[in-house]
Amino acid sequence: MSGVFLRGDERARYVRAMFTRIAPHYDLMNRLMTFGQDQNWRKEIIRRTNFPPEGTLLDIGTGTGDLSRETRRQFPNSRIVAVDFTPAMMLAGKNGIPATISFSGADALHLPFEDNMFDAVVSGFLLRNVIDIPTCLAEQYRVLKPGRKIATLDTTRPRRNILSPFIHIYLHKVIPRLGQWLADDNEAYTYLPDSTENFLEAETLAAQLTTAGFIRVGFQRKMFGAVALHWGQKPARECDL
Repeated sequence: MSGVFLRGDERARYVRAMFTRIAPHYDLMNRLMTFGQDQNWRKEIIRRTNFPPEGTLLDIGTGTGDLSRETRRQFPNSRIVAVDFTPAMMLAGKNGIPATISFSGADALHLPFEDNMFDAVVSGFLLRNVIDIPTCLAEQYRVLKPGRKIATLDTTRPRRNILSPFIHIYLHKVIPRLGQWLADDNEAYTYLPDSTENFLEAETLAAQLTTAGFIRVGFQRKMFGAVALHWGQKPARECDL
């Protein structure tokens, strides 16, 4: 059974074990699978937050720290907290991370931070892997300061169009073979297309952001509709709702 169809703690254990296996090859596979575009998307994520130059940012599901590195590049005086529940991913990326970025093991469903603590909350390819998206969004809302913004990047179910057959071949033939060749892990890179096609449509995820309390919610599709960048703002005052 593909890991995407597992539920609850079993799904969480599967995801942690999978990312532990592929951690050494994760960044290179991302570059190859997205034709290098994932780096541009991460730049846009940080821009979308309107992050203050000396603010504090939380990078949830940081993985190897790509978003944290990009934040530091754009805002050298920022304070960055990077968390993930897979230590192997953080260890794989730590060599290229400045010591001023704080890494911590944490579950996205139970963030160990005070309310209204961060000037921005970001994530990259996190949400499709969590077992409870509403709780994950509620936690991000809780730790975000009023008036500040969230931005997230993830795969999304592509709309059917003239390119659909080619996207299907790429997801289900090319990516697993790349994973087998580079990471010797066909299973992990079968999970990726399965989780993409079984994840929420971009419009549905935007609606969940609104349900979580965020305002000024928007999204933009990328990579022929298979990836989407979402953003939203925590109201500055109750009357903004």
